[in-house]
Amino acid sequence: MRFRQVHLDFHTTEKITNIAKRFSKEQFQEMLRLGHVDSITVFAKCHHGWAYFPSGTNEIHPHLEFDLLQRQIEAAHEIGVKTPVYLSVGLDERMALLHPEWLMRNEKDETNWVNGFMTPGFHQFCLNSPYLDMMITQIEEVVQKYDADGIFLDIVGVRQCYCHTCIAQLHREGKDPRVKTNIIELGERIYRNYTRRVEEAIHAIKPDMPIFHNAGHISQGRRDLAAMNTHLELESLPTGGWGYDHFPLSARYAQQLGMDFLGMTGKFHTFWGEFGGYKHPNALRYETALSLANGARCSIGDQLHPEGLMDPATYRLIGAAYSEVERKEKWCVNVTHAADIGLLTVEASGANQENDAMFTGKSDAGAVRMLLEGHFLFDVIDLESDFNRYKVIILPDYVVINESLQAKLASFLEGGGKLLATGNSGLNPGQTHFVIDLGVRDAGSNPYQPDYFRPLFPLEPLGEASYIFYANGRRVELDGGTELGKREDPYFNRDVYNFCSHQHTPSSLNDGGPGMVESANGIYVAWNVFEDYAVKGTLALKETIVYALNLLLPDKTLQTNLPAQGIVTLQKQSSESRYVNHLLYASPVKRGDGVEIIEDIIPLSGIHVTVRLPGKEITGVYTAPDLNKVTFTVDGDDLHYQIDQIKCHQMVVIEYNNIN
Repeated sequence: MRFRQVHLDFHTTEKITNIAKRFSKEQFQEMLRLGHVDSITVFAKCHHGWAYFPSGTNEIHPHLEFDLLQRQIEAAHEIGVKTPVYLSVGLDERMALLHPEWLMRNEKDETNWVNGFMTPGFHQFCLNSPYLDMMITQIEEVVQKYDADGIFLDIVGVRQCYCHTCIAQLHREGKDPRVKTNIIELGERIYRNYTRRVEEAIHAIKPDMPIFHNAGHISQGRRDLAAMNTHLELESLPTGGWGYDHFPLSARYAQQLGMDFLGMTGKFHTFWGEFGGYKHPNALRYETALSLANGARCSIGDQLHPEGLMDPATYRLIGAAYSEVERKEKWCVNVTHAADIGLLTVEASGANQENDAMFTGKSDAGAVRMLLEGHFLFDVIDLESDFNRYKVIILPDYVVINESLQAKLASFLEGGGKLLATGNSGLNPGQTHFVIDLGVRDAGSNPYQPDYFRPLFPLEPLGEASYIFYANGRRVELDGGTELGKREDPYFNRDVYNFCSHQHTPSSLNDGGPGMVESANGIYVAWNVFEDYAVKGTLALKETIVYALNLLLPDKTLQTNLPAQGIVTLQKQSSESRYVNHLLYASPVKRGDGVEIIEDIIPLSGIHVTVRLPGKEITGVYTAPDLNKVTFTVDGDDLHYQIDQIKCHQMVVIEYNNIN
């Protein structure tokens, strides 16, 4: 995989004429050079259903008079740029008019997409219908005719479909389509069949062809789905609905799967297809640096103008980021992430939680935000991960413990690992008792919401107080643990007959039982604190979790005085006998109707870093890519250094010899 990819959308309606009339090989190449691009995804078929080449299995766009796909591939290859090829699978508006009976339907017999995500908009196809056979022939044609460097297939994934084909199949199998599990199971089979047929078709022609099926999110805990691809592309446009927390969450899972992957953002101020919308160059500088810091390569989304001209403003913008990426690449290949903490997300655990944000549940988003702001080194793990790689495993809010997870956690704890569990996490599937010994007995769901936490430790920066916790949680009793903080009940829950002042009822100052408990196995916090942080962002929530993790990690790998919005990772390049410490800083702000943007890059000075590297003899420390030596000291296993200035992104390279 290349480091500097552009994903060049070209979804172009037949209502627009002069398609690619102004395409020029020289201008196309000039823009790729301007953008420092080394790979570009070009279009064979778009959401409108049109081909961009003379096709025997599809219809060429009615206003395109030449083979645009071939011209783009030739132009790119001539200057050493790779060309993965895109085909829209889930959406094909031309075919929707010809075969509406092939469209997906929900339980109300309604087609999807057109009434939701993009209104008015496209219709999604069921891959259990004859549409799949047609799609396979279209893919085969592209692979046979063109020198593609990969195939990118869009708008696919496990679906729940109630079209007549799916309902008829369930009836033939003697299954009731009213039973949701039957619909879900059929959706799994349909997707497996689709990916199998695609792989067989492509690799029968070109056995080494890369294939990626894009669902907009890499499902945590579904390694089987990830393995249906040859590599991963993490679609995550911060301003397009994913937000700035989604990519670190997704990347910290993807890197430990052992697959090549890239982070896909966009040049748009908002979402795909925003003609005339541009991010500030500093935003793309930060977003591509964030990919590198998390072990990913980079992809930036663009959309070609219908007349085929590449936009110079876009490629100046992309070039501002990719010129920096180009200089940094050698320190970002073949890396593994150093992590103290394994975050077993709600999604990866298989627990059900409503996702009201783009693919990210509140508890998972809140946990990642706290870990980032606390500058902890963490991976996102699933039930197949090696728990023993970590010092602490976090079970956020809703992770119930079945028998297999109980056995795995027991082995982890026997090896000296620690748990941080919150809210309902740690309970059995029936939510009646704690399966893992966390030093508490369950006394049922807490009847008060919100209520208060009074820590029995100095909670920075305010100290002793009754802190409002908004989320629900559990009422617990001590069972061998040590109380680190108390719950305080309000006088009553606010309702129409009982209320006080403008918001919630004040604390009654009584002792409502343990709120935070330490045991031999770790720490339990009795509220859904991560969900609470995603919604409210209360400082006391974060500082409570930071305090707990610092107790559990007395010998954590990295410490720094970066501000809260700073990002820190530690990537290991074993083949080069070096670590690369990534330090990033930018502060997204809300603009307009909730769009997160980055515009100003504020330099930071005097950033201290301590890295604990037992068994390593440090031979040199320098900044990359500028190769300036960094003064350092070593105290036992601890390496100390200071970076005089960070502006957006700084890599610090730590060279070592292994001590036998």
